[in-house]
Amino acid sequence: MSFAGVLGAQGVRLSFGAFVEPWQQAFGVGRDSISLVSAVSFIVYGVTVPIFGKLTDRFGVTRVFAFSVLFTGLCTIAVGFTSDLWELALVYGVAASIGFGGASGVVATVAVTRWFAAKRGLAYGILEAGFGAGQMIIAPASLLLIHSIGWERTSVYMGLMLIVLCPVLLAFYRSKPSEKGMLPLGGVQAEEPAPSRLEPAKKASTLHILKLRSFWLLFIPFFICGYTTTGLMDTHLIAYCRGAGYSTALTGTAVSVLAAFNIVGCLLSGKIADRWNPAMILTVLYLIRAATLPILFLTFDPVWLLVFSILFGLVDFATVAPTTLLTADLFQTNSLGLVLGLLTLGHQFGSALGAYFPGWLYTQTGNYTLPFLTAAILLVFASLLNLMFPQAVTKKSDLPC
Repeated sequence: MSFAGVLGAQGVRLSFGAFVEPWQQAFGVGRDSISLVSAVSFIVYGVTVPIFGKLTDRFGVTRVFAFSVLFTGLCTIAVGFTSDLWELALVYGVAASIGFGGASGVVATVAVTRWFAAKRGLAYGILEAGFGAGQMIIAPASLLLIHSIGWERTSVYMGLMLIVLCPVLLAFYRSKPSEKGMLPLGGVQAEEPAPSRLEPAKKASTLHILKLRSFWLLFIPFFICGYTTTGLMDTHLIAYCRGAGYSTALTGTAVSVLAAFNIVGCLLSGKIADRWNPAMILTVLYLIRAATLPILFLTFDPVWLLVFSILFGLVDFATVAPTTLLTADLFQTNSLGLVLGLLTLGHQFGSALGAYFPGWLYTQTGNYTLPFLTAAILLVFASLLNLMFPQAVTKKSDLPC
């Protein structure tokens, strides 16, 4: 159910790129203005996720996630009736994005952590694959629907889909295995873990978390991750493809291929993270992602666009499972919702910058060369930061303070 919920809610969120050009034409504004709406959305999403993380620690996943999906569906329908940029910014950038925060991977991750004491890395990978599946199914479908029936009706249909999903989640989604009289996979440890060395038995304060060096070694690369994925790619890739002269069919295919290999990458990284050092996995993933970006501004061949989609897709959301596994090992479940919320806040601030700044650069230069080059440099820096984790860092909750 975590997979299905993330697929629906976050698939809608990751379809933003399909609406960029239609909104430009409908509201008579530049790409930087639409990018600003995306940036506002990422900031609101990021700010609300830690709040929903704390609410999840208190009230459970089911109610928080299901009602967030319902609220997001209603807001998505309302987007279809907007007639001005400020209305879009208010309805999508603020209201719907609050719903996205409650129907986020952070909230679902708390449930996954409680249900899995063993094979957590793989479980996180499967959960993250829900993002890729949503992107693979909903984003190309949105692109085709917009082309055939317009962006307004497309938005309404997407909202109705989320409203239908809400009662399904309420009926079948459970925060922890004890609610169904079951044990987590691997035993009882997932629900009542022993405190790690970084966290006392009681919940750590936000100030204490922010003083930890290991937290910032997770936070900064995840900020860059947001800049280069949901910020840059999910906001601008479709617009880039259309501007480069690629057809709607080829653009949709490229997005679908990227999302399909995104699923593969998530599953592989989750499985590998259960066996290898997650920090080293992140180092490799960020380096590969950096190496793929020059493809977009060094060649405009359709074949190379698909090559990029495959390579970038493999390392797109693949960073989340190793990052989440490190975080769960550091903080266990006592403050997991809060810590993951703080990391997601950083990711979304990065996404906001990655959505707006490339749009602004495009408005100034007329191309995406500088945005892609800047992103590649940042990714190399993120890779180097992951090398700064002590060699003692493993997936067995033995991270030094």
